[in-house]
Parts: sequence; structure tokens; C-alpha cells
Amino acid sequence: MLYRVLTILGLSLCAGRVNAHASEQGFVLLLPTDVYIISGASSVALTIILLAFLPKRTTHFIFSPVLQWQTLRFPFRHLASLLSTVLLGTLVWQGFTGPRDPLANPMPLFVWTVWWIVLVSLQGLIGNLWSWTNPWTGIGFFLKRLTGSRAPLRYPRRIGYLPGIVIILLFAAFLLADPAPADPARLATFVGIYWYVALIGLVLFGPVWIVRGEAITILMRAYAKMGAVGRSRGKMSLGLPGWQIAKSPLPPLGLAIFILILLGSGSFDGLNETFWWLDVIGINPLEFPGRTAVTIQTLAGLVLANTALIAGFTACLWMGERIAGSQRSLRHAFCLFAPSILPIALGYHIAHYLTTLLVDGQYVLRFFNDPFFRDANLLGLSEVYVTTGFFNTPGTVKVIWLTQAGAVVAGHVIAILLAHSTALKDQARTNRALLGQAPLAIFMVAYTFFGLWLLASPRGF
Repeated sequence: MLYRVLTILGLSLCAGRVNAHASEQGFVLLLPTDVYIISGASSVALTIILLAFLPKRTTHFIFSPVLQWQTLRFPFRHLASLLSTVLLGTLVWQGFTGPRDPLANPMPLFVWTVWWIVLVSLQGLIGNLWSWTNPWTGIGFFLKRLTGSRAPLRYPRRIGYLPGIVIILLFAAFLLADPAPADPARLATFVGIYWYVALIGLVLFGPVWIVRGEAITILMRAYAKMGAVGRSRGKMSLGLPGWQIAKSPLPPLGLAIFILILLGSGSFDGLNETFWWLDVIGINPLEFPGRTAVTIQTLAGLVLANTALIAGFTACLWMGERIAGSQRSLRHAFCLFAPSILPIALGYHIAHYLTTLLVDGQYVLRFFNDPFFRDANLLGLSEVYVTTGFFNTPGTVKVIWLTQAGAVVAGHVIAILLAHSTALKDQARTNRALLGQAPLAIFMVAYTFFGLWLLASPRGF
């Protein structure tokens, strides 16, 4: 069962959802969803039971890299970053001067499809691609080489990851509550301003700002720990996704909270479209009045969802520590187990946005075929016809649903394995570790059920 579930992870190499902005889902899966949901949650529960019989040595072996090779030095990484900066500047310019249609303008296509869906997913599945595509590190490196001076200000250690936490919440608010986050000019304005603000932070505080204050880099670095490829003992290594988390030191409290916010915000991105949520806020899902009519409710729901998730996660850890009779502090336990949530967040991100890539990916392909809007045919495709016919065929819809469900279940299975490995590493006795894991395991099974329910629920807009 374990190997079968982990194999499903290979089906989740694409991610997406319908329309240019990643928030609308365009179809309802008319399948026996209760069967799939119960089966998925049962698979996770069975994994928990099986862990009780796995030898400690086997558990640690699962998250050991299986292949290593000599690290290669690439002197052009900063040049690649500069090229990313140029590309970003071009996209911002196109946002203001290009077509007004979000499905034709490269600005929303690249931000919401290429970056937010494809690159974030590949970052979590493969490894740290962001180190090559970060649009600030290259210009920061060359500015330092030119000036030869250090940053004029020292980053206050006491605030830790607080700027990144605030920014990621603002990003989620823009994604979910802004009236038109896919409008090319509006998106170009926000992206351009954010790039300048992050650059100012880099100039004033140095690289530490990028690591602790710049939310996008924090997000990408966190997901990079999920990647199958990473560094171990000076060599490039390949292992089961999540092996780098198992080998990483205890993260700071701010980073642990940031990780929980990734899951909470992603979950609410799905919840706020369901008939259930619209009923809670008193909106008829068949007569949706527009995003501006529910802005306050959306922002309140975003805060409430993250607060509830952090509180529930903390409560489960507290109960687990009490049951196990552990002497470590609740803060230590929170930081210790928070990274095990990353596979759940990544799995849901992939599943949640699968249908967007299937549709908007075709618009991206059409753009690459004719990037200058002059009837070019660079890819050898005389015309790229966008179709959604695969949503109308039971066979393909079933494949889509199974891929989504597989991503969610695989993410939860890896999360449980990580939590188990962490508990065994931090506890001397296996039975104590298993007892302490019980509340967290129940939390993860319940979240599996919740995540699959979100994917199958009817959308109001």
C-alpha cells in the first residue's frame, strides 16, 4: 500500500485550475466522491497503522538519499538571475502595454500559470530551481561587487520572519480578495512595486532580507526542502521527496508559522468557493454578486482559517506531548513537526490547481507560438486551439480526479512518514513516539478527508 501510494506522486507533475487567475474552478466532478474520499482517508489511516510495525532503521532509511554525485559549480547562476529580472521587467511592461485580455497578455499567464502553478510545483517536486530564477539575487550580487560596501543597516534579529509572514498573508489576500488579480495592468502594478520594495530591503539589509523578509523566496526555499534533488554532505543527492526535511535542523518559530500559513491559505483558497462557505456568508451561489461584494468576508475567512489551523495543530501537539510524557517545550514541538506539513501543502497545491494548467497551459503554449502577436509560428504549430473537451468526457474527468486525489493522499502519506521519522529521531523510545503521534495522526487523517472534500465540492464562482 505504501509503495502504491507513493507511486501516485508521479502522476502529480502538473498543477492547475480554470481561468487566468488561479481561483475559479469550472466544473463539478460527478463521481461517487464519498467512496474516493473515504478510500483516500482510509489509505492514510492504514499508513499510520503500518508505521507502528516498521522498524526504526527502516523509517530512517526511507528518507536517506539513494543516489549521490559530485557537486558541479555553475558560475552563471547570478547571470541567470539577471535574465529573470529582465524577463520580469518585460512582463511588467507588457502588463501595461499588451492586450487587455488576461488569457492573451503574458503578465498574468506567466505569474499565475508559469510561476505560481508550474514553478512552485516543480520547486517542491524536483528541487531548488528558484536559486536560478530569483529576480533579486543577481542584481544584489553585482551591486555589491560594484560598490564594494556592506549593507548600511543590520537586520533586526528579533523580528525574524515576521515581514515574510505579513507579506505572504497580503499575497494571499490579493489572490483571493482583490477584484481583478488577473488584470494585466493591475497585476503589473503590484508586481512592479513589490519587486522594488524587495530590492530596497536587499540593499538596506543585505541577503538576510531575502532569506527572512522576502516572502516569495521564503516560500520557494521551504518548498525546495520537499524536492527530490538537494545537497547532502557537499554532494548533490536524490531521494524520496521530503528527505531534505528529515535531514534539516530545527527551523525557527517564524518559519514554522510561515509553513502553517502556506497550508491554511491554500486550503481557504478552495474553501471560499464552495457552496458551503457561500451559504455561511449568506451568498446565493447561483447568483454570485462578484468578488467586491464579499471582500470583507474573504479577508476575515483567510485570517480565521489560518488561525484555526495553527490553533488546531498546536492543540494536537500539546495533547501528543502530554500523552507521551515528553519534557520538551510546546514551542520546540511546534518547530519540530511544522515542516512535516509541507508535503500536505504541496500536494494540495498541485491537486487544487490541476485544471488551470490543463486550460491556461494551452494559452501559454499559444503565446510561445506567437509571442509578438505577429502571426508567427515559432513552435511549428500553425494554430493553437484551446479546448476544454476533456472536462466533458467521463474517462478523462476520472483521470483528473484520480490525479488530484493521488496528489493529496501522497502528500499526506509523506507527511505522516516525516512526522514519524522526526518523532523517532527526537524520542528515545519507539512506543513513546507512537503514543505522542496519535493526536497529530488524527489531525492528518481529518485533513486528508477535508482536502478531498474540497476538491469534490461544487463551486459557486
